[in-house]
Amino acid sequence: MMETLWMIEPWHWLVLGFVLLIVEMFVPTFASLWFGAAAIIVAAIAWLLPISISVQIIIWLVLSAIFLLAWFKFVKPLSVDRTEAGLGGSVIVGEIGMIIVQPQPNRAGMVRFSVPIVGAAEWMCRTRDEQVAVGDRVVVTDIVGNELIVSSMKAWAATNKNTQV
Repeated sequence: MMETLWMIEPWHWLVLGFVLLIVEMFVPTFASLWFGAAAIIVAAIAWLLPISISVQIIIWLVLSAIFLLAWFKFVKPLSVDRTEAGLGGSVIVGEIGMIIVQPQPNRAGMVRFSVPIVGAAEWMCRTRDEQVAVGDRVVVTDIVGNELIVSSMKAWAATNKNTQV
């Protein structure tokens, strides 16, 4: 009678799965995580059902491919950083906010945006020879230092005819 020299038990899959999960802690690619998870599932299936080693390997490969595909197609796009922090001032130009502190010739005012822009919802602002009041909607036209140069929506729309207010 001929014995099989290479026998894989369910606990082998379990150990392989945990080793791959531990490797993931040192190699943050989220690749070995899915191979490890697939190996743990194969261990559970092998304990419950008497399946051959070739079927176990096929199940492991298929599950690994499904997990990787699901990660890159569905989960990873949800974790993309959509903030504009660190992108420079050009992302602020054209944003629309509301004056909450009226700018004066000798001191800056304050504009608030409905959504934080580059990490802050309120910014110091000034105008160029234009009066704006508290509550006016303004558009950012330029940046000087850490202050925004704003213009009222009416004045800005008059200079940019193709823009609707």
